[in-house]
Amino acid sequence: MTDVIGVSALNRYVKSVLDGDGFLADLALRGEISGFVNHVKSGHWYFTLKDERASVKAVMFRQEARRLGFVPQDGMRVVVRCRVSLYEATGSFQVYVQDLFPDGLGAAQLAFDQLKARLEQEGLFRPEHKMPLPAYPRCIGVVTSATGAALQDIRNVLSRRWPLATLLLAGVNVQGLAAAQEICDAITALDKSGLADVIIVARGGGSREDLWVFNDERIARAAYACKTPLISAVGHEIDVSILDYVADLRAPTPSAAAELATPDREMERKKVCTILSNIHEYMHSRLNLCYNELAAARRQAGRITGESLCRPKQDKLLSLCGALQEAKAGLLAEKGRSLASACALAHSLSPYAVLGRGYAVVRDEAGGYLPVAALQPGQTIRLQGTGAEARCRVEQVSQTQEDFDEKSEKL
Repeated sequence: MTDVIGVSALNRYVKSVLDGDGFLADLALRGEISGFVNHVKSGHWYFTLKDERASVKAVMFRQEARRLGFVPQDGMRVVVRCRVSLYEATGSFQVYVQDLFPDGLGAAQLAFDQLKARLEQEGLFRPEHKMPLPAYPRCIGVVTSATGAALQDIRNVLSRRWPLATLLLAGVNVQGLAAAQEICDAITALDKSGLADVIIVARGGGSREDLWVFNDERIARAAYACKTPLISAVGHEIDVSILDYVADLRAPTPSAAAELATPDREMERKKVCTILSNIHEYMHSRLNLCYNELAAARRQAGRITGESLCRPKQDKLLSLCGALQEAKAGLLAEKGRSLASACALAHSLSPYAVLGRGYAVVRDEAGGYLPVAALQPGQTIRLQGTGAEARCRVEQVSQTQEDFDEKSEKL
């Protein structure tokens, strides 16, 4: 008899069978959305995928839904990357969506317009955020397929226009489910390396579906966060992607991007030649001017003699000598007057002048001066006058009236 099992065991077994199937673990599924529900509280999306003959439940969890650049709508045809499993609690067979892409012109345009409007509102397209390209890049980073025609076009342009620049390739897939993350990682890696002076994200032409990966929000945000000037070169001139709006510069083709990123060596050579020619002309002009000035100086020097050089100075020297003589005479006269005045004053104070007026000086025997008050009776003194000297004996010493008055005042 067959073993009896519970519903939980059955659901668990079926889930394990589905989860163990490698084909169902990573599946690309195309269908039309219906019954779309955006669960506000949890952020999960629930919807049904259907085609002409069947339908299947689908869920896209919040972390995956937040990466999507648009909100799906009922009736939109999409391609989803998913895994197939069973929800044990209800036994519901459903697909778990990791990524979702519009399928068809109408759906793709709606998704493009939604993402463009949201990123523009956030400011990712603002002109003031865009950086200028370096005039003479030494290293150009390229994010593209290593086997694509875009890389070869860029190499051809660089070798012709500016072979001095080094090309640094970050090879990626440029279409497919994994391409968006690879491109995003390559931009970030080149920017953080600091090796590239400018980065070109390139892909050759293709259908709208082939180029859709460059409308991915992750690539747009990686380009916005990039500190290195970035050029978008996706498809042809008529192809427009979200990356074109975010990039610092949009090029219509990969070849045009290489031209925009580099100067033309032939034009630069002509500029250098023009500058050198201008320098040479300027040097010749200066030399001719110096020669002319030197010749004029030589002619002038030939007309110069010692006499012509000294003549202007001679007049000045004579003038200075005259002024010096006048100053000397004035100074001598002033000093003579000062000396005469000093002599007159000294003569008026001379004791010999006093003697000339009839006075005499009292001296002792040794010739020293004696005051009258120091004289003693019987003392021999000498009286010296002008032209004669007398030897005398003091008979008596008496005080004069002036001395008496002076002593009275002291008492």
